[in-house]
Amino acid sequence: MQIASGPVAAPGVSVVGVSFFAVEAAVTLIAASAVLLAPRFGSRWFAALESRAANFARHRQLSVLTVTLSVILLRLAMLPLLPVPQPYVHDEFSYLLGADTFASGRITNPTPALWTHFETFHVNMKPTYMTMYFPGTALVMAAGKVVFGHPWFGVLLASALMCGAICWMLQGWLPPVWALGGGLLAVLRFSLFSYWTNSYYGGALAALGGALVLGAFPRLRRRPSLAQGLALSAGMLILANTRPYEGFFLCAAVCALIAWQYRNRQTARFARTMLLPAILFAAGVGLMGYYNLRVFGSPLTLPYTLNRATYAKVPVFVWQKPTATPAYRHEVMRDFYVNEEVREFNRAQGLAGFLGSSVRKIGIVLGFFLGVTLLPVLFTLRRTLFDRRLRPLVLIGCLTTLVLSVNAWIFPHYVSPFAAGLWALVLQSLRHLRHAGSPRQPYGLALVRMTGLLCVLLAGLRLFAGPLGLRVDRHPTLWYGSEPAGLSRAAILRDLQSRPGSQLAIVRYAPGHASFDEWVYNEANIDAAKVIWARDMDAAANAELRRYYPNRVVWLVEPDANPPRVTPY
Repeated sequence: MQIASGPVAAPGVSVVGVSFFAVEAAVTLIAASAVLLAPRFGSRWFAALESRAANFARHRQLSVLTVTLSVILLRLAMLPLLPVPQPYVHDEFSYLLGADTFASGRITNPTPALWTHFETFHVNMKPTYMTMYFPGTALVMAAGKVVFGHPWFGVLLASALMCGAICWMLQGWLPPVWALGGGLLAVLRFSLFSYWTNSYYGGALAALGGALVLGAFPRLRRRPSLAQGLALSAGMLILANTRPYEGFFLCAAVCALIAWQYRNRQTARFARTMLLPAILFAAGVGLMGYYNLRVFGSPLTLPYTLNRATYAKVPVFVWQKPTATPAYRHEVMRDFYVNEEVREFNRAQGLAGFLGSSVRKIGIVLGFFLGVTLLPVLFTLRRTLFDRRLRPLVLIGCLTTLVLSVNAWIFPHYVSPFAAGLWALVLQSLRHLRHAGSPRQPYGLALVRMTGLLCVLLAGLRLFAGPLGLRVDRHPTLWYGSEPAGLSRAAILRDLQSRPGSQLAIVRYAPGHASFDEWVYNEANIDAAKVIWARDMDAAANAELRRYYPNRVVWLVEPDANPPRVTPY
């Protein structure tokens, strides 16, 4: 049998036509021109809407609940046009392995027999068979699988809670109406189309943790509170189990600033208030140590490190030196670790390479968080950076920038612990921009209003990109996400699952296969799986594999054929 490959699109997504990025740029330019020509157009309607929003925003808890529920209701309503995503990136399959493990009631899995056939990216095979990542994201997806039948619903719930937490965090730094507007804007830019919701490796959960920490921060500075202490503790634990490197520096900065605040007053009261949150945080750290012990053999062996030590040639930080090339059993893994990663690492070496890499990183962050439509905030960013009210966020943002600058590579979810803080700076810049111009020619006010309207309009255009003939390319680092991926493998998996009996799919790549297009990933309990994916090795190893699974129908899968080919082995 053959499964169609190539430019296969899900319903509602086009692979031809005008680029959506070009559409966003053109619409933004037209809107900016309209503002210059008629800055007072529609001011009466905007003022009435803003008045109603301000009245609603006074109900702070209701505002947070509204933002949270809007993510769930809107994204579920969009499923006919944007269906549940299929995994494609290495990280996604790794997190899904963790989710399947936890949903099965286990912490980890024993090393499978003939494990070299199942060896793959970002998955540990020894001392146990488990994802290499920290368990937070996998736990949320496991909850989605157990409660709702699919791990993506856990991702959706995390995304909804993230937006609600961002709204709550903004209430601690900005006026209520701006917090509500910022929360709703986060829904449009983070939760409907981006890979933070439409994949299995995004940054929603880490952004939730960061929002809890940064939201508890100003409230604790004003008055010690058990509830805020618990929010701080919960946020720190979430960051420790999702993005611990970036999260550590953010939490350290927040804790240091809070301690400085109470250095000479209310010290005893503050210590009593934070005792229970500190105990709960310590208990969470203890559970992390137990997890590391069960999965990696030592409570002090952190996730990620063992897998990198086993397979990677280059380190994570630009100042470190590459190690000796490990022994690889599969050419596709060698290509990824020795060619792809080394090439990216070398691009960041030396002063020129470091500066060039830094510029690319800034571009990635701006593309995801601002796109084209929100770029006008850069006009008033300088005023925001010197704004006394948000000075702690500026300092933490500078620290985050320094911490991320020494990474050899970056994706937007690396910034997720500080996403809420960055969003507060964006909104404060919009507040400053609002006052640009004069009462007779309120260019800034009109531009801010038009920016909000454009975000709504562009969300509608993105939803109906397919019917409108707009092309959404494979640029997951942009706010509007990308075209669906992983469809060919998913189609073959569905076909094999529909056949009677158990199946064994032996995957054979053609020379020059793209290492990012990986097909060999399995469930937590490999032997009990309906379909097992295995790597094609030499004739003797393949014969041993077939003898070990004598009751399975064996197929040869060739992903690089056009279309991908599945034939009896």
